[in-house]
Amino acid sequence: MTRYEIAQYALDALKKAGADKAACRVSSGRKDEFNVEANKFTLMRTLFNDQLSLKAIKDNKKGITHINKLDKDSVDKAVADCMSLALSAMTEEAEDIAEKIENKNFDQSIGGSGMDKLFSRTKDFIEQVKDQYPKIVMESMTSEFDSGQSVFINSNGAEFNTNTEYYQIGTMFSAKDGEKSSSFNGYGARLSSLDKPFMDLDMHSTLLRESEQSLDPRMVEEKFTGQVIVTPACDDMIWQTIIGCFLSEWVMIEGTSRWKDALGTKVADSKLTLRAVPLNPGIIAGERITSDGYESKDADIIRDGILKSFDLSLYGSRKTGKPRAQNSSFNNIEVTPGEKSLKEIIKGIDRGILLNRFSGASPGPSGDISGVAKNSFLIEKGAVTGALKETMVSFNIIDVIQNINISKERSCNGFSILPWCCFDGVTISGAQ
Repeated sequence: MTRYEIAQYALDALKKAGADKAACRVSSGRKDEFNVEANKFTLMRTLFNDQLSLKAIKDNKKGITHINKLDKDSVDKAVADCMSLALSAMTEEAEDIAEKIENKNFDQSIGGSGMDKLFSRTKDFIEQVKDQYPKIVMESMTSEFDSGQSVFINSNGAEFNTNTEYYQIGTMFSAKDGEKSSSFNGYGARLSSLDKPFMDLDMHSTLLRESEQSLDPRMVEEKFTGQVIVTPACDDMIWQTIIGCFLSEWVMIEGTSRWKDALGTKVADSKLTLRAVPLNPGIIAGERITSDGYESKDADIIRDGILKSFDLSLYGSRKTGKPRAQNSSFNNIEVTPGEKSLKEIIKGIDRGILLNRFSGASPGPSGDISGVAKNSFLIEKGAVTGALKETMVSFNIIDVIQNINISKERSCNGFSILPWCCFDGVTISGAQ
């Protein structure tokens, strides 16, 4: 059976088994990849992945099942398991499925794989690293071509088909010189073509160069309050923390978000506009269908400092009474550029840090963050003066986003489009 025939068969079976409402997604994927370890090719492989996802609602009770086989016997068992889960679940009035709005097909193919060129680009990059950054050890690298097709249908008549292809690379590296070594760092990117050498991808060479510069770090000698420039390489420290702590589904349902009643109010510096943009041309193979079965659309999260949306699914929306998010891809984000260059922002800092990576525990509902700045550099009197040994930073995220400087420059890695952002009022001290 084709993917569509499998989806329709499973949907019909759920309805025959007594589901009041049902949804089905069938997907198939292929990954062709090269692996590199310690600067040497170690593996070439092809992986296949099939998945069937079912949702059934019976008397306002939900069952969900995922399997990785698409044969008829496996589908029949998945249908039975899904209905069994629904019948034994607790009643939940907020459960529902997407209504039919407009059925569509989405083609994000790029003309198929070019594995010879992917191998060549990977080999050239490894050789460039050896030549340009001789102290770098490429501890691991993966370069791959991914393709996938999916069908989504539900009992309301919604139907979407997708075809997706892209390249993706990921590197992890450190610098070594005799007994000296730097902390590891990494870079990842998603690409729609292999036209550009991997060394020329945004921030890739910068991070390699800065790893070599980190072989002779120094300690912060005393505790002080200063400014921190968060680079696009450290996007999870600020933006994903904001989404997770204050906008995500479960903090909203549990009522722990400090922003639960802040929709339409000012929550940040008016210079900040944060958006979820899976349709942006810079986002490669971005989401086209939400996890609930709606067509995905770009959406403001914060616009000019005003909170515009929460990260809520259909269920979260019905549960909280807040609007449903226009996409379920809040990891595909962009921050709009500012008016100052990165050089100008650095020049205006008396003492602070340029931060590339952060290691710390997940913050609580208060938004307090504390952890270690890694792969980072001290800024003194308007200049970057040298690498830092692991340095403690602590701040409250709600407080620091009230006063932001945002660079004109932005970095795009196919997942997100982010500038360099400077936050004030951060406590900085040598790690103990």
